Amino acid sequence: MSVGKRIYLQREMPDPEIMKQFKTIPASNVGDVMSRDCAMNPRIHLVSSPKDQMMVGPAYTIKTRAGDNLILHAALNLCHEGDVLVLSNEEDNTRAIMGEVMMAYLKYTKKIAGIVLDGPIRDIDEISHWDFPVYCTGTTPGGPYKEGPGEINVPIACGGVAVNPGDIILGDPDGVICIPKHDAAQILKDAKAFQAKDEAKLEASKNGTANRSWVEKTLKEKNFEIIDGIYKP
Repeated sequence: MSVGKRIYLQREMPDPEIMKQFKTIPASNVGDVMSRDCAMNPRIHLVSSPKDQMMVGPAYTIKTRAGDNLILHAALNLCHEGDVLVLSNEEDNTRAIMGEVMMAYLKYTKKIAGIVLDGPIRDIDEISHWDFPVYCTGTTPGGPYKEGPGEINVPIACGGVAVNPGDIILGDPDGVICIPKHDAAQILKDAKAFQAKDEAKLEASKNGTANRSWVEKTLKEKNFEIIDGIYKP
């Protein structure tokens, strides 16, 4: 087996009933119950205009050499409806890894759930208006190479976060998080409870009943000094 040039056709998939329930929970709420350690770097951000703000699907992972999209073209042939393509690109920002033609194939023919690229795209004048989730680092007219190497459905790092094939990818206007498939049931339970508490806190912030006493308590515990005076050098 040639490491660096491997294409795995199978993945261990998440429970579909659990996965679809994440579509009703903001990424921030889910991230907070995961110790706030699951969000991709905000260099990866939403650049299109999906009507449905929530993107959820199993990760179809792609590992490519910086600025090269040969293995991404292979993924276009092999991915499945409802997948979220997640691509590591050695954090390269010099070459667009894909553009309108490739994305149109994924959107209309393959019917995937969305795209997450740790790299730039091109044809943003069209893609920015699409009702289709596209997350990337930016845009450039510079095109990619098609030489390889690359791998499909192996563990990758995208936006500073580890992603395994079949993990649940959740994206909204805030950004993208990765939910480990084996922990998804407990994370879903915790996230639903957190969401209910968060909505209650929002209502309290609106109606004047918010309890902010925890701030003074925490400052005291951490030995902050509050000085009733003006700073003088």
